[in-house]
Amino acid sequence: MDSPHGAAVKAEDFGLEGPRGWAFRGVGIDAAPGSLIAVEGPSGSGRTCLLLALTGRMKPTQGHAEVGGHRLPKRMTAVRRITALGPVSGVNELDQALTVAEQLREGALLQRHYGAPVRAMLRPRAERRAAAEARIASALEAAGLDLAALPKGGRTSVRDLERLESVRLSVAIALLGSPGLLALDDLDLKLSDTERAEAWDLLRSVAARGITVLAVCSEAPADAVVLRTSPKEPDAADGSGNDTKTDSETDSETDSATDSENDSENDDTKGADDALAEAGRA
Repeated sequence: MDSPHGAAVKAEDFGLEGPRGWAFRGVGIDAAPGSLIAVEGPSGSGRTCLLLALTGRMKPTQGHAEVGGHRLPKRMTAVRRITALGPVSGVNELDQALTVAEQLREGALLQRHYGAPVRAMLRPRAERRAAAEARIASALEAAGLDLAALPKGGRTSVRDLERLESVRLSVAIALLGSPGLLALDDLDLKLSDTERAEAWDLLRSVAARGITVLAVCSEAPADAVVLRTSPKEPDAADGSGNDTKTDSETDSETDSATDSENDSENDDTKGADDALAEAGRA
């Protein structure tokens, strides 16, 4: 696995309006490459939409942002090339019907077809297979996922993974493409306090490799660059139902509650669906 240069993330008055009003607006951030960025807020406050917009998967309708030197919304395709998503409900999910090994091979195959240079595809098959295996092994090490520790090793079904193991698998697959920015939705969903601490330690280790990390959560760690989203009362002037408060400084204080275990299909995802339909998903 290559060691890419992290993508700087900048935004000014960044916003997205969907059919139900603003998914988020007024976002501002200036984060250096290799930063650990937390999008913190309650369900329904536009967290998922903001993550998708900053990774070039949703088209913003207000202001601008810049990721890895590529300006949004003008260069959404370029931003998608240098960013990788963990699972986002309805957008990018692990295939529950596959085994862990199959999911990894599929990720390596997709990367070879869509992310690798043409000359790499002309190499002998055995050489390509060896390169893919080495890339998978490196990504698994970076994600802290030991296949030998799983109940059936690589033949373990994705559906049988614990939540934290699923997070590690998703990170490993994302790292196969050597992204400049790794984005994860609902990081702390269904995790115990101990597991949540392990998940953040994982993301810190990824950021330490020089990769910028953007993670949606209910409660940000003290050492993260924080973007806060919060619902507000509808404004009489514009009828919008959401506002986004931003904070690019490290801050450990939060009044957000942890997502409940029944929140896997939360208002964030519904809001993302609305905005995708209205603004157009790239």
